[in-house]
Amino acid sequence: MQRRPLLMWLGALPLASFEANAASEAVSSTRTLAFPRDFGAHPATRTEWWYATGWLASASTADAAAKPAYGFQVTFFRSRTEVDAAHPSRFAASQLVFAHAAVTDLARGRLRHDQRIARSGFGIAGASEPDTAVTLRDWQLVRGGAADASRYRTQVHSESAGFGFGFQLATTQALLLQGVQGWSRKGPQPEQASHYYSQPQLDVSGTLTLDGAAQTVHGRAWLDHEWSDTLLDPQAVGWDWIGMNLADGSALTAFCLRRADGSALYTGGSFRAAGGITRNFSDGEVSFTPGRTWASPASRANYPVQWTVQTPAGRYAVQALLDDQELDSRASTGSIYWEGLAELRDAAGRIVGHGYLEMTGYAGSLRL
Repeated sequence: MQRRPLLMWLGALPLASFEANAASEAVSSTRTLAFPRDFGAHPATRTEWWYATGWLASASTADAAAKPAYGFQVTFFRSRTEVDAAHPSRFAASQLVFAHAAVTDLARGRLRHDQRIARSGFGIAGASEPDTAVTLRDWQLVRGGAADASRYRTQVHSESAGFGFGFQLATTQALLLQGVQGWSRKGPQPEQASHYYSQPQLDVSGTLTLDGAAQTVHGRAWLDHEWSDTLLDPQAVGWDWIGMNLADGSALTAFCLRRADGSALYTGGSFRAAGGITRNFSDGEVSFTPGRTWASPASRANYPVQWTVQTPAGRYAVQALLDDQELDSRASTGSIYWEGLAELRDAAGRIVGHGYLEMTGYAGSLRL
């Protein structure tokens, strides 16, 4: 309720204000990211998302990484429409806000998920520009603290899917700027790029509620924030992506954009050892080799739920901890994709981390 007056004030601002920062928000290899401003929204760009995933265990479990019981995902999307931001009507939908949330319950072998969509403004939905504060009705992701000591609050409640959570995600490491100082190529053409940073190894604490039963949990999380004007090459049908928190404090990102025949169109990622420098991966330095697949009874899509991922930082095996982690988001973003909790093993077969695996374009070509 404390956020409602702020969002009502934001909704009352002239829509022309979205154009005021167009020049400073342009996605460019020469642009230097500045914080806390770039924690906030960039409404002059076409698409943007804040994405948090993680694993959880009961607060009574000493080591959540040793045996995670749950995974969670919450993603807020902001999308600029074709409506002119200078349109005089406050009812003109020049900005849309979407949200996806999910909980993977490993003990029950069940994924619960929900989605929302609304136009920005009127106290219903909004994405603040000065800092991270994204809200869609009673769902929210809000950042506080110093630029180098972020503390996020996220709240989700889904009566229809029978889950809810209220978490705090606290910084334990410095920001990880993906690509070249936060400018991340996503295709063979230079304009196919985004501004992209991550906050790995976030410490998670809070309350998870399933079917009305609340429990205190703790764990580890990963947060991505990315914004772009042109993201996918016309040849790309989707991508495979991992964001992994390793037990030794390292952070691994890897992705592969795929053509329709399954071949790699563009690859990338990064590796940062705990307390070390970041090693960015160039196109062609990463490969995703599929292993066992799972066929969705709902969409008929076949998803590889085991992967071998080769990177300059080493070869890893990625294993989904639950096969059925497919999300049907056709009521909001218009796509079906797979996103879920997975474990990471090194070349010797040892479990070295956990995180999230995302696979898009298997139930139809993805278009952003």
